[in-house]
Amino acid sequence: MSSEMFGFDAFSPREIAAKVETLGVGKARLPLGTMWMLAMLAGAFIGLGALYFTLVRSDPTLGFAVAQVLGGLVFSLGLLLVVVAGAELFTGNNLLAMAWAAGRISMREVLRNWSVVCAGNLVGAAGLALLVFLSGHAQMNGGRIAETTMAIAVAKVELPFWSAFFRGVLCNVLVCMAVWMAIAGRSVVDKAVAIVFPVSAFVAAGFEHSIANMYFIPLGMLLQGAGVVDAGWPTLTLAGFAGNLVPVILGNLVGGSVLVGLVYWVIYVRGRKSGD
Repeated sequence: MSSEMFGFDAFSPREIAAKVETLGVGKARLPLGTMWMLAMLAGAFIGLGALYFTLVRSDPTLGFAVAQVLGGLVFSLGLLLVVVAGAELFTGNNLLAMAWAAGRISMREVLRNWSVVCAGNLVGAAGLALLVFLSGHAQMNGGRIAETTMAIAVAKVELPFWSAFFRGVLCNVLVCMAVWMAIAGRSVVDKAVAIVFPVSAFVAAGFEHSIANMYFIPLGMLLQGAGVVDAGWPTLTLAGFAGNLVPVILGNLVGGSVLVGLVYWVIYVRGRKSGD
């Protein structure tokens, strides 16, 4: 079914599936240096969205729902930069599962992409956290940004394993749906509209995005180590950081690869291959 037959000036779901499959092949076979640099950019881009979110959350005059929804809207900056400017994001790349299921790339190529991109995202997000720390940005609003960052980071490392896992699942269902719908768009405006609502929904709901956490927790650790925040906060450690990332990454993988990528492969690609 073409986009014209589908009734609007956007790619139809079946066309999106074909594009996701083809894009997955290209992403899996990027040269290592290119993949690494694009991954670092994506980590920094998501960190910028997280920075923007923290700015909103540091305003105590906002009610809970307003702060969550408005924070989610501004956090969308991160994925907008990834999709429009171009970068390699681990959570979005979980859609490579579709190209793998279609037999167009190997599991080795999928794992190479996921491992390189995830590591590059970590360097980019943590690197931005270091720059933000050095800039003194967290002292804005009477130090409320620093305290808000700590509150966010501590809440993340204190999440029980399964809570973090399932929040990761739900997060990446929405992130990958945002990427899926952005691929349907033919203009920057189309892509922006497709991205904003799913991303703001996962942020407002308090779900867990592994790459955003690669910004929040390192920044919290830097602020705490430098004595910028009150001494009463629980100590953030590398073990606590890893304890958050492991279940969230696993949850993101299940949400994006299985509940979006493989589900749409069953609906659109497998049926096409079998002649349904």
